[in-house]
Amino acid sequence: MNAGAARARDEELLLARISAAAGRARLGRRRATYRAPRTGPGTRWAATAGAWRLPRTCGGPAARARARLDLYEHGMTAAAGKRIHVVRFDATVVRRRWVLCARGVTRALVLVDVDGDRIVLRYGDFGRPARWWPEIRRAVTDAQVPPALAALRRGARLDFGPLWITGDAVGSGRTALRWAQVERIESRNGSVVVSSTGRWQVWATGASGIPNLCVFQALAEHLAGAGRDED
Repeated sequence: MNAGAARARDEELLLARISAAAGRARLGRRRATYRAPRTGPGTRWAATAGAWRLPRTCGGPAARARARLDLYEHGMTAAAGKRIHVVRFDATVVRRRWVLCARGVTRALVLVDVDGDRIVLRYGDFGRPARWWPEIRRAVTDAQVPPALAALRRGARLDFGPLWITGDAVGSGRTALRWAQVERIESRNGSVVVSSTGRWQVWATGASGIPNLCVFQALAEHLAGAGRDED
């Protein structure tokens, strides 16, 4: 078997493994595939502190060619080497981080897969990051906001790191505002800030590490708007 045929066979086997893993997790139909940049010598893959990490490339030519990210209706798979991580959008926790790479520092998404392992996806690990980066955050938000709203209607309190939400109020620690008092909640310069009666307050620093901040922001926008309408 020549090199080209061997590569095609390896790709076929990898796709079969990815499809099987996605099927077991009931991820639905595949929507998009993003591949790692072309490989170069000296590629290294690391698994430290319980997190599976893609190459430290920042989009450079040091990634393994067979690594791929597949987005599905209800989740995603990230494959590299012999490992295939499966993430369900309705169950994962996603954080934004700044991480080291060969060129300095780059953005990353840190997600939790169905086995409870963390996955670090650096912005340059796959092609077209301007597409898959926001799509993952949007898909997590779309999957988790409806059940979160249902839980709030039942009287639940939802925690997002230092922040919390109920159907009546939002707060950080012992500081709280009723939704009718909230004018805006934003992420600015790495902090979560809240506007009430024309004044801005910092409620949380290190916003990039807040779990499911995208879900928190969507809930806050919805509930603050509903609170103003009722007021």
